[in-house]
Amino acid sequence: MIRKSRALVAGTAALALTLSAAACGGSDDSDSNSSSAKPEFNAALTKVFNPSDKKGGTIRMANAGDWDSLDPGETYYGYSWNFLRLYGRSLLMFKPTPGAEGNTLTPDLAEDMGVPSDGGKTWTYKIRQGIKFEDGTPVTSKDVKYAVLRSTDKQTFPNGPAYFEGFLNLPEGYKGPYKSKGVNTDQAISTPDDQTIVFHLKAPFGGFDYLAALPQTVPVPEAKDTGAKYKEKVIATGPYKFETNNLGKNFKLVRNDQWDQATDPNRKALPDAYDVQLNVNADDIDNRLLSGDLDVDITGTGVQPAALGRVVGDPNIKAQTDNPALARLWYSSINPTVAPFDKIDCRKAVEYAADRVGYQTAYGGPLAGGDIATSILPPMIPGYQKVDLYSAGPDNTGDVAKAKEALTACGQPNGFETNIAYRAERPKEKAAAESLQQSLGKVGIKLTLKPFPQGDYFSQYAGNPGYVKSNKLGIIINGWGADWNDGFGFLSQIVDSRVIRETGGSSNTSVRIPEVDKMLDAAVAETDNAKREAMWSQIDKRVMEEAVIFPGIVAKSLIIRPKTLSNVFVSEAYNMYDYLSLGVA
Repeated sequence: MIRKSRALVAGTAALALTLSAAACGGSDDSDSNSSSAKPEFNAALTKVFNPSDKKGGTIRMANAGDWDSLDPGETYYGYSWNFLRLYGRSLLMFKPTPGAEGNTLTPDLAEDMGVPSDGGKTWTYKIRQGIKFEDGTPVTSKDVKYAVLRSTDKQTFPNGPAYFEGFLNLPEGYKGPYKSKGVNTDQAISTPDDQTIVFHLKAPFGGFDYLAALPQTVPVPEAKDTGAKYKEKVIATGPYKFETNNLGKNFKLVRNDQWDQATDPNRKALPDAYDVQLNVNADDIDNRLLSGDLDVDITGTGVQPAALGRVVGDPNIKAQTDNPALARLWYSSINPTVAPFDKIDCRKAVEYAADRVGYQTAYGGPLAGGDIATSILPPMIPGYQKVDLYSAGPDNTGDVAKAKEALTACGQPNGFETNIAYRAERPKEKAAAESLQQSLGKVGIKLTLKPFPQGDYFSQYAGNPGYVKSNKLGIIINGWGADWNDGFGFLSQIVDSRVIRETGGSSNTSVRIPEVDKMLDAAVAETDNAKREAMWSQIDKRVMEEAVIFPGIVAKSLIIRPKTLSNVFVSEAYNMYDYLSLGVA
């Protein structure tokens, strides 16, 4: 769930570049490391606001919902990946620095970037000496191998990305170290010594360094792995470890005395602790941020509608905010497995009837919500071409006539009933669902709102195909930011039908188009940058032709920057404040 970049991912060895060369350049040091501490709008957007190396204090954070998982092998929310770097170290990471340079990868657990061989099918990493788990045990390559292999078990860990099981040359029928215990997996990952790990792929993939930056490469000691319960007690490798962890309520990170700054050029570890509260009312979070009773809304999605007028209308409060544009789409999935959406014209009726302006307003309007989208691919992704297949009327509030024509064509001239799902803890998603309820109701499509908990939204409900079908979740409020920042990193996990898991947990709930799967494979294999980028737009158009996604808006957020923090800047990799760098003012 990473976002915006000009970084390019190749599909074959011909473009097997190191990410330091492939990613976009950074700003100069004077611009990225200095700033007046005077509050002003967007003061932390591209520079460090209130820079400081002062250590001490506790950063207070809150989440309107529950965490999907604290387990590095299972988590898939962007805010979680941002936060996880405090207690876990992956092979590579995005640079914790403001501006464009924050979109580039840098070594973390590894000594250097990956070394490709065998035409881009083999990638080798060397692990730094001296890194230890919180119990003092040295971290070895075998701990990283085990961590990656366990993450491929999607029955035990339904929430995580599915890249490794897709790319690694795993033994046929391999189901992870629990169910396939004792199976030799050296053909997929080999560890010739304690400092070397070698990944063997089924096909060349020049962008494998992006996979090496996923939380799934955070080492896990096999002797202390408790499977699905590991999220209750994660063994830290970062500068912080868990002091307490009350699932669904709160947890606290404190300093890890086994972390050695000499092995870690990326982390300053300024605060003494991070205190995180879960399932806190979203509007209360805004109020507490403004009063100074809280430091960070950890989801990073921005001010809620209830506080927006107050924040924007008061120049002094607005000066304490930042407004990043994101390579993120707030959209709705239209599920073809739920009748009558198995008929394309019934899906097109939604596209025509939806009030695009109302959807935008639900998320906070142009400033705090984002720009109206007409297709899936955000404009900042290389290869974007405008695609707009469905009329929304002259004022973008819906084309009732075209919607009724589509309903007649699908045999539902009087409309029909279906359910719409959204995350219960997110007022903006509820407002978006209500907007669709109102606009679709004008043409006879009756929506019943169905809220579900954020933590299990994809694993148990909206991302579980069986549940979706049996509970007639015809429309699902969704959102997506790229795992890395090109067309493949944005599109693959939301339009490839092969990532849909019957056990639940996929971010793709509605796109089941075999032709698109083949188009993705062809794009990954294309070595010419211009040709490959053009293919992303073709995929975008092909998905929109099937009307299985209502694209909603390309996101912006308005995030509150409390006076209580130092060293504040927006990470361009995560498009929220960089949690690794914060200090207490």
